[in-house]
Amino acid sequence: MAEPAKAFRIGDRTFDLTSRTHLMGILNVTPDSFSDGGRYLASDHALRHAETMITEGADILDVGGESSRPAGPYGEGAAQVDVDEETRRTVPVITAIQERFDVPISIDTVKPEVARRALEAGADAVNDIEGFRNPDMLDVASSSRASIFTMHMKGTPRTMQRAPAYDDLVREVSNFLKVSAQRALEAGIPKDKIAIDPGLGFGKSYRDNYVLIRHLSAFTRLGHPVLIGPSRKTFVGFDSALPPQDRLEGSLAAAALCSSGGAQIIRAHDIQATRRAVFVADELRRSDVAAKNATS
Repeated sequence: MAEPAKAFRIGDRTFDLTSRTHLMGILNVTPDSFSDGGRYLASDHALRHAETMITEGADILDVGGESSRPAGPYGEGAAQVDVDEETRRTVPVITAIQERFDVPISIDTVKPEVARRALEAGADAVNDIEGFRNPDMLDVASSSRASIFTMHMKGTPRTMQRAPAYDDLVREVSNFLKVSAQRALEAGIPKDKIAIDPGLGFGKSYRDNYVLIRHLSAFTRLGHPVLIGPSRKTFVGFDSALPPQDRLEGSLAAAALCSSGGAQIIRAHDIQATRRAVFVADELRRSDVAAKNATS
């Protein structure tokens, strides 16, 4: 197994992953995302929120125009949208962010044509919850010299939470990400532009999410930057009882635990609070390194 990744390249930036935990700010320009649907659908609202997240310490902004929310206690599953509608929602926002702010941008999409248009508009990366199973998505990313975030999901957003089951959860997720990353390498995407995401909440049972967090080292050993997104998901909601807007404390605890466990990029809604939470994990890691150096 490889050593944990030390750097991640996106746009004109190279993130030193050994220095601190980096944050990806979530910007959903959708009417129906599970936590913030409709809040940033208007471009001016989206831009103000982008500026807020940057000010609070977001290292990357992740712009999404189609919700992956499954059916559940807080509503029906999100409606699918076509390429033109998803483009209409995302590309003007990406263009405006790129013109106004100096921050890398990823497009959160499963559609190659949406990814292509977003990259042409100034996005630097593609975040694909389907793990680049569509070879056209890899072609788009490679030809645009984009970075990628490849995620594990069992099933589809409409089916993923229908009693997901695994023979060996960690091994199956790890193997999927290993194969996905290898396909990206073969498509010409450099290793330090490929980040992997075990996909908390995407085809995982309540307990599966905790198992993945406990075994994050299985993913860091693949040698790629590890992105993880616990923010406001059901499993941090105090035994599932809390609605998304009341899951901040659980989200922060999960973010700090993920950072301590080896995740190098945390995808989050609440940037300032998450930055403060992972600061503690980063400081603990620094103290561990200092103690080892002092005794060596």
